[in-house]
Amino acid sequence: MSRPEFWRGKRVLVTGGAGFLGSGLCHALSAQGAEVTAIDAMLPEGGASPANLEGSGARLITADLREAALEPMTEGLDAVFNMAGQTSHAGSLADPFTDLAINATAQLRLMAALRAGSPGATVVHASTRQFYGRPRYLPVDEAHPLAPPDPNGVSKLAGEQYWLMEGRVHGRPVVSLRLTNCYGPRLRVKDARQTFLGIWFRRLLEGQPFEVWGGEQLRDLAYLDDVVAAFLAAAETPACAGQAFNIGGAPPVSLLQLAEAAVAANGGGGFAVKQFPADRAPIDIGSFHARDDAFRAATGWSPRVSLEEGLRASLDWLRPRLNQYL
Repeated sequence: MSRPEFWRGKRVLVTGGAGFLGSGLCHALSAQGAEVTAIDAMLPEGGASPANLEGSGARLITADLREAALEPMTEGLDAVFNMAGQTSHAGSLADPFTDLAINATAQLRLMAALRAGSPGATVVHASTRQFYGRPRYLPVDEAHPLAPPDPNGVSKLAGEQYWLMEGRVHGRPVVSLRLTNCYGPRLRVKDARQTFLGIWFRRLLEGQPFEVWGGEQLRDLAYLDDVVAAFLAAAETPACAGQAFNIGGAPPVSLLQLAEAAVAANGGGGFAVKQFPADRAPIDIGSFHARDDAFRAATGWSPRVSLEEGLRASLDWLRPRLNQYL
């Protein structure tokens, strides 16, 4: 559990703060007494929305890390949660240059600004399990070989390594969290750019069937509250500095089991099982679930929300708000 006394009065920056995970952190940090600023480029192809921050108490600055003057926003900070990034695998294939600019070049600009204005601030960086590629063994631990399957995996790996280097060379406390599939309130549901589960939720709430590609692949999904708790724990635990950790979720289930659980959580619905599309098959990683013992041991964190509870809470939250997220 997070410690409210740790955050009371702290000055915190959340990049990508109007997005799904970023806004979740803004709500949690403000509730614990932190002074929170959210930076977000508000790109239409991302998951950001001003509605995500309603009631959070966070101050939103619309700015793009690739080009904005960052120095005024990065002075006197105690902690930075670096959630800004491009997450679309299909988008990275279509435009790898933009993908690289967001996930790597922009990170260097943020580092330079923080060196000048907040040299001692702790940084917790949102990374991904994607760059492990197709697993050679399960569960996947942090020693697993890296084999990014697409440009997004390459750019995210570069961004993570830049941040870890920042810790080694400049002494900044940096932690990188390699996330599995995350879901919960404020998830982008208009399409599948953020995660396949978003479009599943939309179809269920619209009373339409959704598609399951393949179906036998295993996934360990992490609910928003558990992911936010992991980020707070990483920042609160000095022993985490300089390391990259896997963050898993509920026990792994197949996509077919997940689809059935989502239908049950919604109280009805349907889906069709289809072959993986030919244009996506080369970047499909197959089954994945993470081994996150190292982070649990370092912090005492563990996921608390079951898959059934998380699916139900997500759909219940989205149901009255669906139109504003389409």
